[in-house]
Amino acid sequence: MGLLFLHGMALGSWFVPLSSVLDDARLGSLKPWAFAASALAAMLAPLFFGAMADRSVPPPKVLRWISVGTAVSASLTAWQIQSGSSLWIIWCLIQLQSIFCSPTSSLTGSIVFSRLLGSQKQFGSIRALGTIGWMAGCWTTSLLQLDASPSSFYVSAGLWLCLAAYTFLVPFQAIDNATQQRLSLRERFGFDALALLKNHDHRVVFTTAALVAIPFAAFYPYTPPMLKELGLSSISAWMSLGQVTEVVALIGISAILQRWPMKWVVLTGIALGVGRYVLYATESTVPVLIGLSLHGVAFTFTYISAQIYLAEQIEAAWRTRAQALLSFMTAGVGNLAGYLFTGAWLRACSTVDSSGTNVAWPMYWIGLAAVVFGVFLYFGLSYKGKAAG
Repeated sequence: MGLLFLHGMALGSWFVPLSSVLDDARLGSLKPWAFAASALAAMLAPLFFGAMADRSVPPPKVLRWISVGTAVSASLTAWQIQSGSSLWIIWCLIQLQSIFCSPTSSLTGSIVFSRLLGSQKQFGSIRALGTIGWMAGCWTTSLLQLDASPSSFYVSAGLWLCLAAYTFLVPFQAIDNATQQRLSLRERFGFDALALLKNHDHRVVFTTAALVAIPFAAFYPYTPPMLKELGLSSISAWMSLGQVTEVVALIGISAILQRWPMKWVVLTGIALGVGRYVLYATESTVPVLIGLSLHGVAFTFTYISAQIYLAEQIEAAWRTRAQALLSFMTAGVGNLAGYLFTGAWLRACSTVDSSGTNVAWPMYWIGLAAVVFGVFLYFGLSYKGKAAG
């Protein structure tokens, strides 16, 4: 449980301030590519490290060393931003941080799942600790008044080192390497996990998660500047409102999945994603904050339900790779397309005059709400709810 808390805290103190840090350093043009760096890394790193954790190195050991790498690269990024280095050096360091960071979610998930007796009944309440950790990271950033400061990345680096140290407390079983010589290159890099897409419902779940990640990708890059325009400060703390409702949803997700078919849970989550962006389009403080609060429920009902689905439907030997493939499809394919698409859509909805850049926020968010609704229709028509075969 402490593993999830520290992991969430380390992520929150990096990912949430990133948008404001880049804006304050006058690196706003880098923002779509900076966020896309995590997607590029997620397209390969989770599959490779997932295959390693399944077959050769125990997951806690893998997590330990990539946490150290994440801490070092986060510190270097902060240093170079403060030194006024070139845009491309900063982007390369952000990309390096992303390569180390991207496998950590699937690794922590697989470590926790391996210790649960009933994934559907137990995971939600335990996963809530990760969300509470994320909130703690956001609150710490705002409490230290580092919402737009590169120093927030030093805080994140320290938390990654704490996570690395914590892995020494996580017991693990040694993996039998006797069969390693018989593994193909494709198997060693985890690409054999793509075989899971042959199952119709598996394919629909993975595809839906990737598609919904595209419009959802606008949340962290572009909610902070809108909140700033509305006159709010301590942006990282306000952004944690989404995690408050996420904690509630995580605690209740087990009971909900026992009473509702998974299809209706996921559809509800996607529908809330539509509602969130419609509220954003009002460009009024209270509706926007209500919409921000819906993020946690939408996230839990879509992505966490997908994680639980995989843990229930995929045999044990494939679970780490299945979770890694989900990261590949969402944090990789979906987010890469999402950060680039939502960034391009923002430019299309913006005008530049003597006062600066003006964004037509209602047009921007309604357009994204329409995309989310398209995903709602796809999943509703495609998912059959059949048992894994």
